[in-house]
Amino acid sequence: MSTDKALVDRVTASVIGAIKGTGEVTKAIADTVSDTLVHVIKGTGNVGTALTSAVSDVARGAITGAADVGGDLGTVAKGTIVGVVKGTKEVGGEVLDTVGTSAESLVKTTSDIGGNVAGAAKDAVRGTIQGIQELGVDAAHATGAAAAGAAKAASQVGSSASSAMAGVASAIVQGASEVGGDIGAAAKGALLGTLQGTKEVGKEAFGTITDSAEGVVKAAADVGGDVAGTAKKAVEGAIEGAKELGIDAAEAAAAAATGALKAAGSVSKEAVSQVRAVATGVVAGVKVIVKEPFK
Repeated sequence: MSTDKALVDRVTASVIGAIKGTGEVTKAIADTVSDTLVHVIKGTGNVGTALTSAVSDVARGAITGAADVGGDLGTVAKGTIVGVVKGTKEVGGEVLDTVGTSAESLVKTTSDIGGNVAGAAKDAVRGTIQGIQELGVDAAHATGAAAAGAAKAASQVGSSASSAMAGVASAIVQGASEVGGDIGAAAKGALLGTLQGTKEVGKEAFGTITDSAEGVVKAAADVGGDVAGTAKKAVEGAIEGAKELGIDAAEAAAAAATGALKAAGSVSKEAVSQVRAVATGVVAGVKVIVKEPFK
C-alpha cells in the first residue's frame, strides 16, 4: 500500500496543533481525522481501497505528530480511532475493517519511530474500546478488530515475530481489561492478527501462535479474568486465522492450546484442568490434540 505523504504531513501538522492547543485533545484529533477521511473519500468517490489507504495514512500522521511534540500516544490512539469510526460511518465504509487498519497503522508507525510496540498495541485496543462506546459499534467486534490489527503489525516488525509476541499479546489483553473491554474478544483477535502477520512476512507461524496464546492467558490471569474462557478464545482465533490463510487448522489450534496450557501451568493445577477442558478436544469443529502432559 503506497503512502500519500501530503496527507500524512497534513494530519501530522493538525495533530501537533491539537496537542499544543488549549482545547480537548482527543476531540480535536478525532475531528481532524474524521474531517480528513470524509474529504479524501468524497474527493475520490471510492470508498473501498481509497478508504483503507487513507485510514492508514491518517493514523500514521497522527502518531508521527504526537511523537514530534512528545504527546501522549494513548490519547492520540483514542482520538484517531474515534475519528476513523465517525468518518467511516459518514462515507458508508466498513467500520470494523477501518478499525483494524487504524490499529495496524498505529502500531507500525510506532515501531518505525522507535517506540514501544507492545505499548502501542495496548493503546490501540484501549482507544478503540473507549472511543466506540457512543458510536453504535459492537464493542466486542471492534475490540477483536483492533486486537487483530495491532497483533498483525506487531508480528511483522523486528523481533516481535518471535517470543516477544507474548508480551504484545499480553499487552492487548491488559489494554482491554483496563477499560472494561471484552478480554475474550481481545485474545481471539490477538491470535488471528498474529497469524495474519506472520503469514504475510513468511515467518514460521506455529511457534509464534504458542507464544501469543501463552501471553493472552497469562494476562487474563494477571487481571483476574476468565483464564479458561480466554484460552478457548485464543484457540478459536488460531483456528479462524488458519482457515483464512490456508494453514493447517489442527496444528494452529494445537499450538495455541499448548501456549494456553503453559500459561495455565504457572497459575495452578486447577487452571490447567479448566483450560484443558475447553481448549482441547473439539473446538470450533477442529480436533485439538496437545502432546505435552502439562500436569
